[in-house]
Amino acid sequence: MTEHGFPPQRLHVVGDRVLITPEEGEDRTRVGLYLPASAIDTQSVQSGLIIATGPGDPIPEPASLDDEPWRLDGQSLRFRPMQARVGDHAIFFRKAAVEITFEEKKYLVVPQAAILVLVRDDLPI
Repeated sequence: MTEHGFPPQRLHVVGDRVLITPEEGEDRTRVGLYLPASAIDTQSVQSGLIIATGPGDPIPEPASLDDEPWRLDGQSLRFRPMQARVGDHAIFFRKAAVEITFEEKKYLVVPQAAILVLVRDDLPI
C-alpha cells in the first residue's frame, strides 16, 4: 500500500500498443544492430526494449456478425495477437511514439504498426 492507502500503480498497455524503454543516442543498439547516422540525426528511427504489450486489436467472433451488432456481449470478444513480445528489442518510427513519464522513468508508447524490426532471442528447440 502507498502512503494514501491505495495499492501501487501499474501501467497497463491497451490495444495494439507496446511500452518501450528507449535506447538514446547510440549508433549501435544493445543487440548489435547498427543504425545509420542519418536515421539517428533526423530521429526518424529509434530502438528500445519492449517491457509490456497490449492484448492486440479486438475482433468479434465471426458467428456473432450475423446478430445485430448492438447485442454483442463481452464474452464473444477476442483479440488479434501481437507480434511484439516482452523482451524483444524493437526498431520503430520515432514520430509514432508518445513519450510518457511514470514514476520518474521515461517510456515510449508505440503502436505495433510503427515497429519496423523485432530482435528476439529465440532459443532453438
